[in-house]
Parts: sequence; C-alpha cells; structure tokens
Amino acid sequence: MGYTWQYYDLVLAAIFLSLAAGVVVGQMTTVPATTSVTAAGFLGTVLVGHSLFVNGPVDEPEDLTDEVDTLN
Repeated sequence: MGYTWQYYDLVLAAIFLSLAAGVVVGQMTTVPATTSVTAAGFLGTVLVGHSLFVNGPVDEPEDLTDEVDTLN
C-alpha cells in the first residue's frame, strides 16, 4: 500500500513552495529579494496559523484537556 498525503504534509509543502516562490520572484524580477521572501514568509505564517487554529490537529476542543501519559 502506498503513502497517502495528509493535510499537514500539504501544509509543509505549501510553506516550502511559498518561500521558494519568494526567492524566485526576488531573483527574476526587480522586486528586492528581501521584500519578496518577507511577503512569502507572511504567507507561510498564515498557513501555519490556519493549520494550528482553524484546522487544528484535534477532533474536539475537549481533546486539548487530555493528559499526556508519556510525559509523566
């Protein structure tokens, strides 16, 4: 059975692609690289925020109160 892509795999790929696009825009256009990579970094930040707070890795808010046994 092959690997199936999960939501967080796509989030990580999108963060990488946004930063790579910022580098490409900075190199191929007159936009300074610092500006384009910074703008791409903001997009990456939005993706991280969405994956943590809008589509978080829990099923229900009550899951956040579960005690972690492996740390005890």
